[in-house]
Amino acid sequence: MTIPTLAMTGATGFVGGATLQLAVAQGWHVRALTRRPQPDREGVTWIMGALDQPESLADMARGSDAVMHIAGVVNVPTRAAFEAGNATATSRVVEAARTAGVTRFVHVSSLAAREPGLSNYGWSKARAETIVKASGLDWTIVRPPAVFGPGDTEMLDLFRMARRGVALLPPAGRMSAIYVDELARLLVALAADRDATIGQVYEPDDGKPRGWSHRSFARMIGRAVGRSHVSTLSVPAAVLKAGGRLDRLVRRSRAKLTPDRARYIAHPDWVATDGACPPSDLWRPELDTGEALAETVRWYRREGWL
Repeated sequence: MTIPTLAMTGATGFVGGATLQLAVAQGWHVRALTRRPQPDREGVTWIMGALDQPESLADMARGSDAVMHIAGVVNVPTRAAFEAGNATATSRVVEAARTAGVTRFVHVSSLAAREPGLSNYGWSKARAETIVKASGLDWTIVRPPAVFGPGDTEMLDLFRMARRGVALLPPAGRMSAIYVDELARLLVALAADRDATIGQVYEPDDGKPRGWSHRSFARMIGRAVGRSHVSTLSVPAAVLKAGGRLDRLVRRSRAKLTPDRARYIAHPDWVATDGACPPSDLWRPELDTGEALAETVRWYRREGWL
């Protein structure tokens, strides 16, 4: 029996790492792009290279049954850097797939692509989606909402604040969320699909109708860390954006809260679109969000992060 081969970018990252692990467990051989040497791993061929090195992308795609593009940038200082890391990089991965004769292409985007005028990040993710849609490949696009789980650093500060009984939050709004292992399960299922999901854009989530208010999600995290009550404070959009300008001024290229990121965070609606969930016979969320948050907390504590 022939072992299917999956070419993957972003395999050393948060979402990619979970997806790599599950793909191998389900019988795939993964050809994974990496910038740095990695330990030998059964079921994985590490391809040294980067998104701006077309020859390494060609090597990654060669002999594969599907290409999955997960890698991208979320916090860089300029519009040009977002374009290079998200749009231009995607065009190179698409070209590598076409050259290798691989037709199945799974692209991981973001809900931010729905609002290209809001931030450079969203603009670059929308540009990447346009490139994929025009590729001529058998593509599927996945727009994850906020992703949490073991290994995540983006939400770690929120868990740490909740442990202390207080949480600083974005302005009033709603969001969807998804556990990283649930997202990985969807991505691996899509890699194998050759039917109804081709040409579709999906916005998966944890199954919570209308998503979560920022306050309710913070309080769920509070329960996961053992806090019966978490006091929440919504930071006004103007203050958030001023903080982005200040952080950029002080830390320059190392800034975490840039003006671009502040505009993205302040948007009131990051809820997955009703009706944009994948077909239920292919995938549906299985793990309760409370338990998924608790598992995340257990991992953080084992690793000494919390």
